[in-house]
Amino acid sequence: MAMVVAMVPVLNAPAQEEQSPTKALKKGKVQLQILSLNDFHGNLEPPSGSSGRITLPDDEGGGTVDAGGAQYLATHLDLLREGQDHSIFVAAGDLIGASPLLSALFHDEPTIEAMNLMDLKISSVGNHEFDEGSKELLRMQRGKCHPDDGCLDGDGFEGADFQYLSANVFKKGKKNKTLLPAYKIRKYEGIKVAFIGLTLEGTPDIVTPTGVAGLNFRDEANTTNKLVKKLKTKKGVKAFVVLIHEGGFPTGFYDECPGISGPIVDIVERTSPQVDMFISGHTHTAYNCVIDDRPVTSASSFGRIVTEYNAELDKGTKDFSSIEVGNVIVTRDVEEDASILSLVAKYAELSEELRNEVIGSIDGDIVRAANAAGESPLGDLIADAQLESTSTEALGNPVVAFMNPGGIRADLTYAAAKEEADGEVTYEEAFTVQPFSNVLTVLTITGAQIEELLEQQWDQDVPKVLQVSEGFTYAWDPDAPAGDRVDPASIMLNGVVIDPLAEYRVTVNNFLAEGGDGFAVLTEGTNSQGADIDVDAFVDYIGAHSPVPVPVPDRIMLVP
Repeated sequence: MAMVVAMVPVLNAPAQEEQSPTKALKKGKVQLQILSLNDFHGNLEPPSGSSGRITLPDDEGGGTVDAGGAQYLATHLDLLREGQDHSIFVAAGDLIGASPLLSALFHDEPTIEAMNLMDLKISSVGNHEFDEGSKELLRMQRGKCHPDDGCLDGDGFEGADFQYLSANVFKKGKKNKTLLPAYKIRKYEGIKVAFIGLTLEGTPDIVTPTGVAGLNFRDEANTTNKLVKKLKTKKGVKAFVVLIHEGGFPTGFYDECPGISGPIVDIVERTSPQVDMFISGHTHTAYNCVIDDRPVTSASSFGRIVTEYNAELDKGTKDFSSIEVGNVIVTRDVEEDASILSLVAKYAELSEELRNEVIGSIDGDIVRAANAAGESPLGDLIADAQLESTSTEALGNPVVAFMNPGGIRADLTYAAAKEEADGEVTYEEAFTVQPFSNVLTVLTITGAQIEELLEQQWDQDVPKVLQVSEGFTYAWDPDAPAGDRVDPASIMLNGVVIDPLAEYRVTVNNFLAEGGDGFAVLTEGTNSQGADIDVDAFVDYIGAHSPVPVPVPDRIMLVP
């Protein structure tokens, strides 16, 4: 495979059409533009707070720039496409799931319809596409009204015009039968380009068991290598693009990659050199990297960035001969797309009363960003809300609540987002923080199992520090080996060291109770009882304690 990779920064200038390559075609060459995004998560309206900004390097003025919003995303895509004979818009998963209320209230049908309007052609499946189960994912693809709620907008749902791909997701009991197609081949002036879609192999660890029931998730690199060999031999494909919902953790700014770690590095290095590029996601980070001499990119999250690949296909070799890549910020200084505005307005009107209901107030920004110990003010608030909601005799009066950080999806900001006053919190804002509608679950575990639970926070590729309710404290040592990081003598409840042999009632959500995020010890809990939906507990707590002060994260400490 002959290929030259030139990493070319694409700045966030409004005149995006100036960033496209020359329109003159070279003899024997075919120009192909690939535009991509990932982890949109139903953010049809411009995301707020830090979720709606991109940090700029000093040579672009430093500071941050507001970014995102489907009406701006659609316009940026149109500007980037100008003058292109061959352009395709693709995605690397998590288009839906963990979405703001505007999309989630309608089972994410609005987001699928928005992607249709933006002419999305292909997407890999992300872990959040399984939030409501594989049958619901297939409904997203094929259409029809929701089996229980019907068509809440009063008309039908036609499903995705684009194709979801899931090359490494297989049906149990069905020999080599994938849930959705493994690949899609498109031709450009006779040259075949195969797009392979992959979901992270670890999806069952971060989705409820019901969401992935009946499915097997296989190794991403091994699956790709088998497909490449098959497509090369049987279909004559020489050019390959991988859309993978798995990613990495870079250093640097949105269009850089001075260093990257994480699962994507190993996957790329184990994948056949026949694969020309990797469009990745999942980690919500932006990067423009070269790994194993091939471009590997990610477009942040929530529609704040579009990655632009300008590639050249050789008519002789039928393969890519050069690739230029840049991440483009979806700034809000362009014209708003009328068709997207109309779509958003339709669903906003249908959900207006619930979305805009003021449920309480806060004294300042309550953010999900964690301190060095892994604790965040918003995590504290949610854990406190969950413990208070379940503190009844009928549920056994639990003494501590544990909240997974991945379930906290946005900040609570003091500044008014819409028509509410500063400090007021609307139902929509609370829902955006807690969009999964998980069921609070109270169960009994021993003090020894609590210690094991805390140690399991680091027993995974990406540490996940559970947020804890007031009165529960402990200290951990980042330099100690995994499995021995928490000082047992520091694990206290209201200042008293927990007894390894004693039993404690604890509150978690049903995702954690089922062993989600690798917290397998919780599946050993006994006398499990279901309670309120997490967002309902959160809403009630804010209303009961308004104005809510900003919590001080002082429950989890680092060993000096």
